[in-house]
Amino acid sequence: MKRIGLISDTHGYLDEAVFKHFEECDEVWHAGDFGAGVAAPLIAFKPLRGVWGNIDDKDIRLEFPEHNRFMCEDVDVWMTHIGGYPGRYSAQVRPEIYTKPPKLFITGHSHILKVMFDPKINCLHINPGAAGKSGWHKVRTLIRLSISGEKIDNLEVIELGKR
Repeated sequence: MKRIGLISDTHGYLDEAVFKHFEECDEVWHAGDFGAGVAAPLIAFKPLRGVWGNIDDKDIRLEFPEHNRFMCEDVDVWMTHIGGYPGRYSAQVRPEIYTKPPKLFITGHSHILKVMFDPKINCLHINPGAAGKSGWHKVRTLIRLSISGEKIDNLEVIELGKR
């Protein structure tokens, strides 16, 4: 079993509470728009997987891919910053998501917390919202979840406070 801390859209602001909330996690996954100064402390804290977002500079783009598809336990995971959501996938991911769907699709970008199941492709979509202070969201959010074999469970939404 792996415990995952999921974060996105920090835009250069990393709340110290993230370390407390992700203390029991095995890995941290960042769904893009890191901003300056966020990746290094997360890398020092836990193993980090991530993707670059539209605001990220060349250093982040050299360190992280645009799309990160990998296995966690027995779950096929696809993480990308701008991917849309069920019924409204972005044009960039639409061909592959319908022909080779993952079991877990993680996006960022919208700053809108969403957890939705797509029955058409048997896939759970998660957008953890935004953990940073820049943007239109009102509350900063994170997600914790567990993956054990093929099972995704113990999903928790964590509110960090107002933007």
